[in-house]
Amino acid sequence: MRRILTLLLFFLWLVPAMLVTGVRAASGEVYILRVSGTIVPVIADYIDRGIDRAESQQAAAVIIVLDTPGGLLDSTKKIVERIIDSRVPVVTYVSHWAGSAGTFITMASHVAAIAPVSRIGAASPVAIGPSGEQQISPTMERKITEDTAAWIRGIAKLRGRDEEKAELAVREGKSYDVDEAIQYRLVDFRADSLDEVISLINGREVTLGSGEKVTINTAGKLPKEIGQSQLEQFLHTISNPNIAYVLLTLAMIGLIAEFSNPGMIFPGVAGGISLLLAFYALGVLDAYWGGLLLIMLAFGLFIAELFVISQGILAAGGIASFVTGSLLLFSGRSPMFQVNPWLVALTASLVAAFFIFVISAVVRAHYRPAVTGREGLMGQKARVVTRLAPEGTVMVEGELWTATAEDGIVDPGQWVEVIQTEGLRLKVRKAQST
Repeated sequence: MRRILTLLLFFLWLVPAMLVTGVRAASGEVYILRVSGTIVPVIADYIDRGIDRAESQQAAAVIIVLDTPGGLLDSTKKIVERIIDSRVPVVTYVSHWAGSAGTFITMASHVAAIAPVSRIGAASPVAIGPSGEQQISPTMERKITEDTAAWIRGIAKLRGRDEEKAELAVREGKSYDVDEAIQYRLVDFRADSLDEVISLINGREVTLGSGEKVTINTAGKLPKEIGQSQLEQFLHTISNPNIAYVLLTLAMIGLIAEFSNPGMIFPGVAGGISLLLAFYALGVLDAYWGGLLLIMLAFGLFIAELFVISQGILAAGGIASFVTGSLLLFSGRSPMFQVNPWLVALTASLVAAFFIFVISAVVRAHYRPAVTGREGLMGQKARVVTRLAPEGTVMVEGELWTATAEDGIVDPGQWVEVIQTEGLRLKVRKAQST
């Protein structure tokens, strides 16, 4: 009896243990994350937040609806690592394009689907030198390519995808259409809509990063959207090279307008805010600081022109520095992380026109005769207070002055014109009209 009882207790312990280590059914809600545009840090934070929420709610799956031309390597690594470590199944649905960074994200997912007329691939790394240089040594370029190729091979092997075809997307920039992506197992199936994705993943078994096997259960589940917050949407919008460049330009114009006309307040405030936002975006995009310093030098030259009349030499140097810095700001980057050349040309033209106008006004002000004090009274109209015979008093700009009439007697109430100042006395003559 003692042996039977011992065996019974052993089996009572073994059965739950087998159930725990077996296949678990994931039957919670289905959460939807939508990613459109370049992959930048705010997108990585958004996906991390979405997966965290799905894990806390023990979701059946997280579906990332993806449409991206690519993005930053650091942000891509963060997303891939978060998907691999996820405690709930992560599904990626390529709605249009999974280029570059999108290729890694799609292949790292537990299940990958693709919409008709979509593509995936073109994942060659676009490397720049340590100081933003467009050219790097062949050895360094080879190292970067080898490292990226090894990374995508590891991801493909983990998910049972074609390692060779995945590697070609990195080494040769190969891109695959829907049929090729399915044929080479870069994705698992084609789906015409998100609803079809939810239906087709039902019953699929996946292995999580912990080694636990999970069967996805989406039967009868309604998808729940986890949208980006307004702050995330705003930060994603300004994390664009063209937007960052425009913000930097507006900051320069606003601050210089405030310097040239102290007390306007609004241009200074708007310029300061634009400058901080531009610095955030440029930092996120890892802009070439040599280009940024050239643009800041242009800012300094424009300011100097306001106080030093150089006949436009400082302003011309500022414009040249501005254009050069604009072209270098994202030099050597992927086209998606470069400022549009037409935008540079338009912005440089507008900045040049603005500062030509400002500098012209400053030059005119420098050569304009003084209009304050006694000199400012010349040519002013005055009303006679006491009879000028020929001496009396007149009122100019609310002030009483002793005056002498040049052309005889002038009665009170009549108007005269100041033609000369002699100490605290004015010399006047009858005005032609009042």
